[in-house]
Amino acid sequence: MSREDELKQLASDLSRAVEAARRVGLPTAVYLLSMALVEVREAADDGGNEDGAA
Repeated sequence: MSREDELKQLASDLSRAVEAARRVGLPTAVYLLSMALVEVREAADDGGNEDGAA
């Protein structure tokens, strides 16, 4: 599995976790998971080549 595929899978997993946290009323968890999801999606959109270089 390529890094890009792994990032896409992680984004999917995080998205499901956000929805689960929302359902059970955990706003802090929703926020933190949402921020992680943003980072993962950005890394995936970058082609999975996030190496810290801008």
